[in-house]
Amino acid sequence: MPPSMSTDWPTRLAARAQGRRTAGLWRRRTVQPTDAVRDFAGNDYLGLARDPRLAEAMAEGARCHGAGARASHLVSGHLAVHEALEARLAALTGRPRALLFSTGYMANLGTLQALCDGETRVFQDRLNHASLLDGAALAGAPSRRFHHGDLADLDRLLARSPADAPRLVVSDGVFSMDGDVADIAGLAETARRHGAWLMVDDAHGLGVLGEVGDGCVGRAHGIDAVPVLVGTLGKALGTAGAFVAGSHELIEHLIQFARPYVYTSAQPPGVAAATLRALELLAAEPERRARLGARIACFRREAATLGLPLAESHTPIQPLVLGESHRVMAWAARLAERGLLVGAIREPTVPRGQARLRITLSAAHTEADLDALLEGLAACQAHDADRQEVTT
Repeated sequence: MPPSMSTDWPTRLAARAQGRRTAGLWRRRTVQPTDAVRDFAGNDYLGLARDPRLAEAMAEGARCHGAGARASHLVSGHLAVHEALEARLAALTGRPRALLFSTGYMANLGTLQALCDGETRVFQDRLNHASLLDGAALAGAPSRRFHHGDLADLDRLLARSPADAPRLVVSDGVFSMDGDVADIAGLAETARRHGAWLMVDDAHGLGVLGEVGDGCVGRAHGIDAVPVLVGTLGKALGTAGAFVAGSHELIEHLIQFARPYVYTSAQPPGVAAATLRALELLAAEPERRARLGARIACFRREAATLGLPLAESHTPIQPLVLGESHRVMAWAARLAERGLLVGAIREPTVPRGQARLRITLSAAHTEADLDALLEGLAACQAHDADRQEVTT
C-alpha cells in the first residue's frame, strides 16, 4: 500500500516548503564576498572580527594547543586558555565566576534546562530571543510572556503565580530585532519583590554598553540584582561562543546539570585565545566604542532628515520597520545592487506586519560607508514614492 500524504516524508517536507514559499517567507543563504560589499547586517559592532591581531592570536592558540580541544570540558578539553578566558569574563562582568559555552543558543538552552523543571514558573519578555523561549520549553517549565518592557504586566503575572513555586524572570538585555534596552533595575526590583531570580541575556550589550564595555548589566547591576547573566563572544568581541556569569554555586550547578555544556566538545583553543585578545583591545582601545557611538548618532540624525521610520534605538541595532515582507525584500534587493548588505527580517522572527530592515552599525564603518547607506535608503524611498504616484 502506498504511503499516505501524512506519512510520506518527502511529501510532508515539500508541502511545508511550498507553504513558506507561497507566503513569501522562504529563506536563502548567499555566500558573501569579503570585500565587495558594505556589511550593515552583521553584529561586528566594534570591528574586531577582522582585526589581524585577533587572527594572529587565534593562530598562536592553535599552534600551542591544537586546532580543537579534543573533548568536552569535563573529559580532557578544559585547557589553561579556557580557564584564563573564564576568569577574564568574570572580572569584566563583576561576577565571581563564568562558564564557557560553544554558542549563545547553547548557553541559554543549558542554563534554563539546568535551572528549571515542571514546578518552576518562568516569566519571559514577549520579544525575547528564540533560544530563551526554547530553553524554557526544553525544561518543561510552565511559562508566561509579559508585554514587552511592561513591568506592571510582569508584576501582575508574578502576583498571580503560586507563591511556593520557584520563579525565574528572563529578559534580553538589548533586544536583537528592536535595539532597545531592557529596564534592568526595574526588572531586578520586580523580581526581588516576588522572591524570583532574574536572568538576562546581554548578547548585544556586552562590549558596547556600560562604562567599560561590560554591557547593560555588568558591574552596574551586581549579582544580587541579576544572579544569572549570559553573554556572547561572537558579536562585539568578534569571535565565537558564549558564557554564563554568576555565583560559584550557579556555575557549579551548570557544570553538573547543563546538558549542552556537559555533552559538547570544548571551544577550540584558538577561539579562546582570540577572545582573550579581543578583551585586551576592548580595554586598551575605548576609542572603538566612542567611534561606534558617533556613527550611531550620525546615522540617526541623517535618517531623520530623510523621514525614514527608524525605531527608537541608540544601540548599533537600527530597525527600519517597513511593515510588509515583500517591501522589505524589495528594499534589501535594491540595496544589494548598490553593494550594501542589510538584514531583511520577516515573520516568524518578528510579528506579522512588522517586517523590517535590521540595520547594524559598526565602529569599522567609515563616513563614506554611512553616506552610501543613506543614499541607498533614499533611493529606495524615492522608488516607492514613484510607484505610489503611478498607481494613484
